[in-house]
Amino acid sequence: MSMNRSAQIANIIEKRQPLANKIEEVKVNLNSLSSRLSYLEDYRQQLLSKVDEPTITGRLKEIDFSKIQQNIASELQLLDKLKTRFSRDTLNIGVIGRARQGKSRLLQSLTGLTAAEIPDGSGQHCTGVRSTIHHNPNVETYGEVLFYTDRTFMDEVIAPYYEQLKLGTQPINIDDFARKDLPSLPNDLKGAEVNAKYEHLRGYHENVDQYRLLLQTSSPRLIKKEEIREYVAQENLQGERIYFNYLAVREVKIICNFPKDDLGKIALVDMPGLGDTGIGDEKRMVKTIGEDIDAVLFVRMPKSTGDFWGDVDVQLYDTAYRALNDLPLPLWSFMILNKLSDESNLKLCEQLKTDITNKHINVADCVIANCAEAQDANDKVLDPILNYLANKITDLDRQYASACQDRLKQLQTSVVAELKKSRNALGQAQESVEMGEFLRLFKRLWTNLTSGLEKLLKKLSNQINEQDRDFKKSVDEAIQKCYNDTKIPSSLEEIDERRNSRGSFDSAYSDYLNEIRAHLSQHFLSLDDGLKSSLDRVKSLVVEVLTEPEKVNLGGITEAKGSNFLGAMAKLLPDEILEGQASRLKFGFQMLSEFQLSYRGTIQHRIRQCLDGLTPDRTTLKLSKSPNSQQIKSNLEALHAEAVFQCETALEEFLSEPSQAAFAIVEEFLDRVLRAEEVEDEWQTFLYQERSLIWPEKFELLGERSRLRQEWLDAVEKATKANQQELVSLFK
Repeated sequence: MSMNRSAQIANIIEKRQPLANKIEEVKVNLNSLSSRLSYLEDYRQQLLSKVDEPTITGRLKEIDFSKIQQNIASELQLLDKLKTRFSRDTLNIGVIGRARQGKSRLLQSLTGLTAAEIPDGSGQHCTGVRSTIHHNPNVETYGEVLFYTDRTFMDEVIAPYYEQLKLGTQPINIDDFARKDLPSLPNDLKGAEVNAKYEHLRGYHENVDQYRLLLQTSSPRLIKKEEIREYVAQENLQGERIYFNYLAVREVKIICNFPKDDLGKIALVDMPGLGDTGIGDEKRMVKTIGEDIDAVLFVRMPKSTGDFWGDVDVQLYDTAYRALNDLPLPLWSFMILNKLSDESNLKLCEQLKTDITNKHINVADCVIANCAEAQDANDKVLDPILNYLANKITDLDRQYASACQDRLKQLQTSVVAELKKSRNALGQAQESVEMGEFLRLFKRLWTNLTSGLEKLLKKLSNQINEQDRDFKKSVDEAIQKCYNDTKIPSSLEEIDERRNSRGSFDSAYSDYLNEIRAHLSQHFLSLDDGLKSSLDRVKSLVVEVLTEPEKVNLGGITEAKGSNFLGAMAKLLPDEILEGQASRLKFGFQMLSEFQLSYRGTIQHRIRQCLDGLTPDRTTLKLSKSPNSQQIKSNLEALHAEAVFQCETALEEFLSEPSQAAFAIVEEFLDRVLRAEEVEDEWQTFLYQERSLIWPEKFELLGERSRLRQEWLDAVEKATKANQQELVSLFK
């Protein structure tokens, strides 16, 4: 029977793994939905800024995705919890309770570990950190220590003290915390509990040098069985408070062989005893229960001198209850009433068991057992609980997932409602005017467009052999720089120094030739700016025709100005305007927008030819057999002057190149957007969609086929499809 249970637990864990993958798919779909709704919300804001029709703006304002987005964010967090549950390779049983109730003794009895690994004590709180104890029959006992980092320690441990005790700005890092004195409590905070919490913080501060280096330690750190207590306990086995490592520890995992060999894949999670006044303990307990626990064991030891269910018991139960709203705690929690070995509290255990429901502490089972006795702990506690989980855990998982599914269904329903409002927000599409009105306006626009562009092309044709003023200005500036900034050595002494350092006049001469040539050629790189300015000016002339008010007036389609208008139009134009044909218009605008002239591509090779005289192997002006500094200086001046003259002469031949290129590209543009087959039909189809932006006084902004309306409805449709993706059916 026990082997069946072990196999059953392994089977449950195996069946959970695909559910974790399924949850990840749901998360991806949920994020996709959130993204689509965000896009739709952005577009809604755009429409509100453009539309001035009260009925439509009123309907747009009624659409509200903010609550849905909050719910999506919340569900993603809950799905993370669910995924963590289904991804675990063990069934985890959490053991919680106030200090001095026998929790540690129970864990010792179940795991075979001793007080050296699971601290207990008869004094104050002994356990300092959470421990997860894994059953593995094939290993010697060892531990893995996971430390806080400097940042997580300050944010998760120290900051809550500063916030709750109103101590001002929290320290930046552990060094800052150690260096500064601890702030005093404000006068308006008084009482024993407040002071006790402050003393906790003082403990962190006064002992910071005992643990601060661990915050910079990589983790997990593997430790031997004999070292475990040093990282989980506050006291040694003699009850002396000498350990401070636990202050830097987030969690310790202990891997050992439990005495019973039929347990299967289980782990026991030992949380520090509650009832102390450390800030954050309760929050960490709730997080652990909600994310890492499959079953909870409450441990309570009635005092033999008399006891009852007190407020602290109810508060502890309520705290645990809040950890997982989707799965009622009574279905996966157990109360262990710890019976003393001399049975002096047995009667009180029985009384508390009888009275437990009257205090609304509802659990799956309440058992009386001696936590210090291994047989009692295994037979009366662990065996019944594991059998319960083996039989019930799949149903519990299903119930947990079902609660999540129900919320996701409600979320989808909410999205459907908002998308319905979105779909109807712009009202019923109706034609604002007869097609005849558009055709009349388009005919006039087409005449103005073709006439304006043809006139511009003729003007450019007449200038085809003229020097381009922008490029000429750039050339003149470059030549002037060549004359003013030569890199020729200014004195004979400088040349002598170079000769001495290089060992000969020939070597110095070669150096100077290379340096002067490199410096000279650099001046011409600025010609790129002149070529760009020249071409941008011509592109802007084209844009002036396209956006001229009262004639073509395409400027209302986009806010882009100047030459940027061409690129904006290329992006707006669809890949296909006429069905089954690549858009000729789009290609034309892309071609003109992207066309550039460059110095390197058109002129540089000619300039390089003019610099041969400044190249050591090709120069015609060699040094004599008895050279001196004056000869080098004279040669360099002559060669530099000759090179600059040749460059200037070569560039004069190129001064009309930008004019010729401008004419060619504009003529090519006209071939694409005016003269190509069926391109007029493309213009007509495209401009009909944009008519409200070109002729706003004639057409409604949100006419039936306007781009704004179509893009809005497309966004609504994409959000609708995202909402139809599978967000439910985690269990089938």
